[in-house]
Amino acid sequence: MAYVLVEGTGFLRYMVRNIVGTLLLVGSGKISVDDFRTIFESRDRDRAGPTAPAKGLFLREIRY
Repeated sequence: MAYVLVEGTGFLRYMVRNIVGTLLLVGSGKISVDDFRTIFESRDRDRAGPTAPAKGLFLREIRY
């Protein structure tokens, strides 16, 4: 089991699921951490991995 904590001032639809899907590629050895960094910093969704399924993902807290 893994936990991913994502904090921000705002999120796009499926943004966290896209990040998690790309992190799964890193974990499986299909891309490197440097590849992830490049993808993340490019802000280009087409370069990212698959969207992670919603199963197991939940919103824990909203702070204002």
